[in-house]
Amino acid sequence: MLLKFGIDEFLSQKEFDNSSNFTVENYRVILGLFKEYCTENQIVELNSITPGMIKSFLRHSKTHLNNQPSTLNNKLRVLKTFFNWLANEELILNDEIPTRKLKFIKEDSQMEILTDDQIKQVLNYYKRFNYRFNSFTAYRNREIFIFLLSTGCRRGELKNLKWQDVDFNSQVISLYGKKRQVASIPITIKLKKELAEYYLFLKDYFKGDPVYVFSTGFNTQLSDEAISTMFKKLKKDIGFKISPVMVRRTFCHRSLRNGMDVLTLQKIMRHETLQMTQRYANIWGTALASENDKHNPLNKIDI
Repeated sequence: MLLKFGIDEFLSQKEFDNSSNFTVENYRVILGLFKEYCTENQIVELNSITPGMIKSFLRHSKTHLNNQPSTLNNKLRVLKTFFNWLANEELILNDEIPTRKLKFIKEDSQMEILTDDQIKQVLNYYKRFNYRFNSFTAYRNREIFIFLLSTGCRRGELKNLKWQDVDFNSQVISLYGKKRQVASIPITIKLKKELAEYYLFLKDYFKGDPVYVFSTGFNTQLSDEAISTMFKKLKKDIGFKISPVMVRRTFCHRSLRNGMDVLTLQKIMRHETLQMTQRYANIWGTALASENDKHNPLNKIDI
């Protein structure tokens, strides 16, 4: 079977399985790069791909594309998923899985987070921009940053969030994200006030009820590309690295530093295992909502 047909079948199945758009696009981009690399090396058949070819692709990504260990591991993870799926579908034999014995690269345990000064720079950036242009986009992007900082939510959870998922009375939001799972987490009084003011702004701006909490100017759902563009522009204008993942890690780090225990943080971060959260700290836990109110990073920041 040709590699390109195998990729097409795999992507079609993932779309049929209702995988998130972000996940499918990640598969599409990485498998597209892999197919191009194989074609350049005159390999088009699935059964011609060897472990050595996979290693060569990863070395090329590191040397010529300057991929960091986390990016290389993401590429290997996608390739493992792809070839395992081919074997499960009996499109290749189990003995022909080229990624079976390949191990992930050791990543630097140090994770980049935002400093207090950088957080203030981002907030001031949107404040100045909004004062100058009275911009819907600037206000929305400011609220996106504040929301990410205060909840540690993922990009997919952010874009899927609707106002019907926000319970102002109980101070709880329902997030729909990774693996199509639903998770409810508490929000602080401070964030509740921010969202309430933002909701009133949107209702006036759209002359009706807004649907998504963070939408386009036409009251439609934001795309992954729009969120990426927001952070790319922010990075360019303020001069330091920033991304949704970095803000999520900042939430995690600040929450632990301010006294939140790891079990509470695991629930708020929606980590599948406690071990994932213990990458940040090895502390143990108390109550979810009260701990979030006491230790949330947004509490000590003037917004």
